[in-house]
Amino acid sequence: MTTRKIEKTEWKTFFDGVSKVGGLDRKCAEIEVVGLSLGDHIAAEWVPMFGVVYNPRGDMLEIGLEGLDHLIHKPKMIFVDESAAGLLSISVTDEDDIQHIIRLRDPLLLTGKSVP
Repeated sequence: MTTRKIEKTEWKTFFDGVSKVGGLDRKCAEIEVVGLSLGDHIAAEWVPMFGVVYNPRGDMLEIGLEGLDHLIHKPKMIFVDESAAGLLSISVTDEDDIQHIIRLRDPLLLTGKSVP
C-alpha cells in the first residue's frame, strides 16, 4: 500500500482518470467525517459508488454514491492510499480542517445459493 499526496493542480485529471478507468463505479464506499467542531461520524456506510469529480470553478470535490452525493467544499489537501489492485481510500481535508475519509472496497458478491 502506498500513500501519496495529490497536488491541487492534479485533482481534476486524477479523479477524472480513476472514475473512468479506475473502476470506482464497481466499488462501495464508506465516508467518515472527523472534525473538532462536529466529532466523528459516518456519513455513508458501504454504499455503491459512481465516481469522484473535482470541479475547479466551484472548488468542490463531489463523491457520487447511490442515493447520495457527498460534497466537500474548498478542499485544501488530498491524500490517497493505493495498492496494485487500485485505490483503497481518499483522505480530504477541507478549509475548516474537517477530514473526510472515503474508504473503498469491492461489493460482496452473492452466489445465489441458499445455505441449508
